[in-house]
Amino acid sequence: MRRGLVVVAVLAVTAVGCGGEEHVVVEGTPPATPYAGPLHVPARDLDEDSVQALRVESGAAGRALECDGEIYSGGQGERWSEGDGGDTPEDGLKLYFDIEKPDLPRSGYRVEREDGDRVLYSLDVGGRTKAAVVVAKDREGAPGWGPETTASCNPAELPADFTDSLPYQIWTDEHGRRVQTTLISSSVGSAHCDWQKAHFLELGAGDDARLYARDPDGVLEPGMLTAPYDGDVRMPAGAHDTGYRLRDWRLWLTDDPTKAYVRTPDGVEAWPLVKDGMGCR
Repeated sequence: MRRGLVVVAVLAVTAVGCGGEEHVVVEGTPPATPYAGPLHVPARDLDEDSVQALRVESGAAGRALECDGEIYSGGQGERWSEGDGGDTPEDGLKLYFDIEKPDLPRSGYRVEREDGDRVLYSLDVGGRTKAAVVVAKDREGAPGWGPETTASCNPAELPADFTDSLPYQIWTDEHGRRVQTTLISSSVGSAHCDWQKAHFLELGAGDDARLYARDPDGVLEPGMLTAPYDGDVRMPAGAHDTGYRLRDWRLWLTDDPTKAYVRTPDGVEAWPLVKDGMGCR
């Protein structure tokens, strides 16, 4: 299963789930246009990191999503041992969270479709499916109910009260709409690295990703940055407002990719680019 957010992976941050005391499955009215495709779609693991691969790997769960952007994560459910499988489909959904511990809400799912020994559970936001889990009974070598395929949309499409509990931050555009984390995301530095006083900003994803750092206290290792952080600069001529916002921060960029400029109520900060392959030891 693919995980996005290079910055989170680099900093070795572990996300914390929420809502554990709430019911995993809630009663609700199925959407006006529930997923009508097959609940069993053969899935296979591909040795690549792409949207196309995720669609193949996530089977029916991936097909059931209604993302505004691209599918973000998905794959085949992990196997379970004899005696671990659930007695009911809801037990199978709970087993998914126990086995895989996904960075997804643990409550608020509902039954969208049932078809023999398979049940589709969906987590909806604004009436659209943003996370889907197909549970199956008696998979080969895994008796009882458990996850067969899973998929989710970008974290920016998940409920804000959930993502607010995660270690990374979701930015908005100039209209207040949440921006996909494959375009921009940020996080406080990892406690594991003793970087809590630093802040990281990631633009783009994959080979095109650029990682910038705010380091007012100088907690990052020497040589990690391509230039020193500067907390008080004049906005360069030719800089443009990207429209990206995080509370009272506004991101500006120039044609020079080695620095990002963040306008705050106190002035303008220059965040330097982090060198490729850098991380704490």
